[in-house]
Amino acid sequence: MSAPAIPLRLTAPEPGWITDADVVVVGSGIAGLTVALRYAELEPAAKVLVVTKDVLSSGSTRWAQGGIAAVLDPEDTPDEHLSDTLLAGVGLCDVRAVRTLVTEGPDALRRLMARGAHFDRTAGGELQLTREGGHRRRRIVHAGGDATGAEVQRALVEAVRAGSIEVIEHALVLDLLKDAKGRARGVTLHVMGEGARDGVGAVHARAVVLATGGMGQVYAATTNPVVSTGDGVALALRAGAVVRDLEFVQFHPTVLWLGEGSTGQQPLISEAVRGEGAFLIDHEGRRFMTGAHELGDLAPRDVVAKAIMRTMRASGRDHVYLDGRHFGREKWESRFPTIYAICREHGIDPVTQPIPVSPAAHYASGGVRTDLHGRTSIEGLYACGEVACTGVHGANRLASNSLLEGLVFAERIAADVHERRPAPGEPVPGVAAEGLVDPRVRPRIQAHMSTGASVLRSRESLVATAGALCDARWTPVEVPACTEAWEATNLLTVATVLTGAAAARLETRGSHWREDHDTRDDDEWLGHLDVTLTKEGLRMTYTPHGDAMPPRLAQELTAAGLDPAEVDALIDRALAEDLQEAGDVTSLATIPEGQRAVADVVARRDGVVAGLAVAEAVFVRLGAARAERGAKDGERVRAGDVLMTVEGPVRALLTAERTALNLLTHLSGVATLTARWAEAVGGTGARVRDSRKTLPGLRALEKYAVRSGGGVNHRMSLSDAALIKDNHVVAAGGVAEAFRAVRERYPDLPIEVEIDRLDQLGPVLDEGAELILLDNFTVEDTARAVHIVKNRAKNRVALEASGGLTLESARDVAETGVDYLAVGALTHSAPALDIALDLRG
Repeated sequence: MSAPAIPLRLTAPEPGWITDADVVVVGSGIAGLTVALRYAELEPAAKVLVVTKDVLSSGSTRWAQGGIAAVLDPEDTPDEHLSDTLLAGVGLCDVRAVRTLVTEGPDALRRLMARGAHFDRTAGGELQLTREGGHRRRRIVHAGGDATGAEVQRALVEAVRAGSIEVIEHALVLDLLKDAKGRARGVTLHVMGEGARDGVGAVHARAVVLATGGMGQVYAATTNPVVSTGDGVALALRAGAVVRDLEFVQFHPTVLWLGEGSTGQQPLISEAVRGEGAFLIDHEGRRFMTGAHELGDLAPRDVVAKAIMRTMRASGRDHVYLDGRHFGREKWESRFPTIYAICREHGIDPVTQPIPVSPAAHYASGGVRTDLHGRTSIEGLYACGEVACTGVHGANRLASNSLLEGLVFAERIAADVHERRPAPGEPVPGVAAEGLVDPRVRPRIQAHMSTGASVLRSRESLVATAGALCDARWTPVEVPACTEAWEATNLLTVATVLTGAAAARLETRGSHWREDHDTRDDDEWLGHLDVTLTKEGLRMTYTPHGDAMPPRLAQELTAAGLDPAEVDALIDRALAEDLQEAGDVTSLATIPEGQRAVADVVARRDGVVAGLAVAEAVFVRLGAARAERGAKDGERVRAGDVLMTVEGPVRALLTAERTALNLLTHLSGVATLTARWAEAVGGTGARVRDSRKTLPGLRALEKYAVRSGGGVNHRMSLSDAALIKDNHVVAAGGVAEAFRAVRERYPDLPIEVEIDRLDQLGPVLDEGAELILLDNFTVEDTARAVHIVKNRAKNRVALEASGGLTLESARDVAETGVDYLAVGALTHSAPALDIALDLRG
């Protein structure tokens, strides 16, 4: 006899009460409350309802110690934040999602501050930034030293209490309600309290937002609060939504070790402690992270957790130590007061003793699959925060990106619901198999998951865990519908999917570590595991990362900051223009079918190459069986150098030739011209950067080519920063007036201002400009502007020279001390680098 199936619906009484809302948000952390607040701003007359499992101020957000990562330092860039995130995600991040996060994140953080969240500042009033694991720059804001989550939760709760948003506390969400077309139209929930809304009820709504947090309680030891039982993921599965990459559970490497056999929520020792200089040691005092990774103790979390587990295994110990004794008492008390108090509470003085730590379940990088607007695979159902899989985290979340993700995608959900304005619809009764798990199996589930599906995994351990979970579905007695049974059922549902995905992924990647498959396998596993729950049981699908593109190429493009899906779409358009319906008629007429050959992509001129992966993707798309590189993007090549060798059907190679070379020669031309400018200003401290003067559809690639040539990028679009130019000044009646108008309309947006006369500099500085563009200034006036800024500006002000620049004058301009030289010609008029395809023989 087979085990009972995972239920498609929780056994529960029929709703005893019903209420209506325009939007119902399930969860009261940073993601849920931001959705509610933002939607209430966009639709003041709408009824917004927040339901939360505990009190409004509870949940995972309040436990966050480290902070929020965002590009706020003028020396930092979104591209650097993107690069750090992609490296941590080990090839599985969605580049578009990450770019959305790093470009929209700073403004979202400013809006959070406008809602009343206060972050730690320097003596001069600037935001105090720190580093955490995987970040190559200081970009983490924090509050109360190490109490960021508590401050964020306080500010959001106060904002909600001050508005018209309705809140139902002590409410456990049960199942999704749908209309006749399968669209989300509300939820059922159980209110644990007394009054008009006791027991099971229903909320009918035009849109449902899941912001239920994580599922850390599926393990015996976790940093998650007791309410984190995977309720949102389990509900989405029962509703038929797609859940993605659930095997990637991040274990925080430094959780306070409370002794052998300790279970439940464990105190977290923030990564920021290592960001400020603490380091890991074994019982002999050896710093085992030295040489283990280029970032040492600040390596990404999966790297550190694995190193700790290896050290513990080698020594036979169940913990290591985090040494911050060199901080001194004053720093511990001022910078990390919460952690210091927790350690003292458990008998440890970090001023005189190293802190015992070990890894514990911390964060789910996977979850309910969403798009860039938070939409799930079910119309009307949205998800954000830890319950969602937006594509930002890939196989391993970068430290302090989670709160930022909650902010950014919550605002996007609110905007999407506002713009789409889903029509109201009545839910229809659902007919699905019901069931509950005996709540007494909860500790067994947690113990089995911690033993066989935590940091260390193998086929043997996962098979044993899967068997134990299957056995846990049996119960000899009828289980009454109650909170404990609903939570146990959710935990078992999530644990079963997680274990199944972990068993299916035969590689080690990010936070998924298989002892029997201890290497990363991009050829077979650069992709996602999508799971749905049907009447027949769990259905798992492997989805290659980057859609149709080979995993190796998709990974290379992702690491370069490009979206494989966008590159694929560009190739589609280019080939469609070339081939039409008849195809390559010349090749079809002159080349016998089946004839194969080898061809070389050869440089005809000296230059810097860029776009080799894009060109290879074209050849592979049309049937090339093999491609080998003779160069790398960003390298200098000489005339006659073989950049790439391809092998395959001759018809395919020649049909792909023009599209591949169009892209390769153009991007290499951009990189070559950029390299000349970068050489011209080398050693001055100035950087060469581009503009928006790009060809339609090629902006991301052309800006990548600029980076390959040694330049840096300016803004990507008209919306990610305000740039006040001469015509704006004329229209507004003056440069200061234009600046004030933009600041008033968009108070949180970075403002750049272009001036064409030296007398405009003073008024702009008085207004507080942080980036000033000197348009068509002479070298002498540029030097004067630099001098004025150094002596007058109160804050850090960056200067950019633009207009009238030539390669011959570039160094003179750079030596004045400006920060940037803006050269639109890099992308809009760079001559193509001559590259050809030579068929051998």
